[in-house]
Amino acid sequence: MRILVRMTVRTNLLLPRELVEEVDKYAGPRGRSRYVAEALAAKVKRDRMRTAFEEARGMWADHPLFPTSEAVVEWVRKGRTEETYGPMHGPPREVEP
Repeated sequence: MRILVRMTVRTNLLLPRELVEEVDKYAGPRGRSRYVAEALAAKVKRDRMRTAFEEARGMWADHPLFPTSEAVVEWVRKGRTEETYGPMHGPPREVEP
């Protein structure tokens, strides 16, 4: 039998009264902590993604396949015109003349 233990930490937050009242409308009588934890988790996820995007910015700047922005646009256009099929798309359809 596997028992999942969730470590929690009690913290004190000062929040605007109006915000807490609004949270309570959605979170229910005993759901405030869970509601706030989910909101904080979503915000942290966005911040992590933003950091990753900022760190990745310019990674391909010196790539030989894409010497110019026009080369990137051409590569994307070519990829969009390719006919592909597979498990996600199914077999190619017959086109009636």
